[in-house]
Amino acid sequence: MEARKMRDINESDYSKIVQSQTFQELLSAKKKFIVPVTIFFFCFYFALPILTSYTNVLNNTFIGSITWAWVFAFLQFVMTWGLCMLYSRKAARFDELAEKVVQERGKGS
Repeated sequence: MEARKMRDINESDYSKIVQSQTFQELLSAKKKFIVPVTIFFFCFYFALPILTSYTNVLNNTFIGSITWAWVFAFLQFVMTWGLCMLYSRKAARFDELAEKVVQERGKGS
């Protein structure tokens, strides 16, 4: 059913949708979330290989024979799961905005 609706949208409809305030709000909200989170992810992810390759900072012991490198590596798993949970929560808001865009398109037809 939804696929049939999408096929019925012509090029001028796309232009109207893209120019709508609600669609622009959706794009802005996604960009405000995705860009900083992506930058954080890449910085955190690449910090481990860079720090282990070019410094000795992570070679210090944390507890017993466990070094900070192992702690940092474990935290990358925690960070990944945390970002996934955070995105899942934010996606609900994105879905609400997307639904508003679809509803507005339905009213305009």
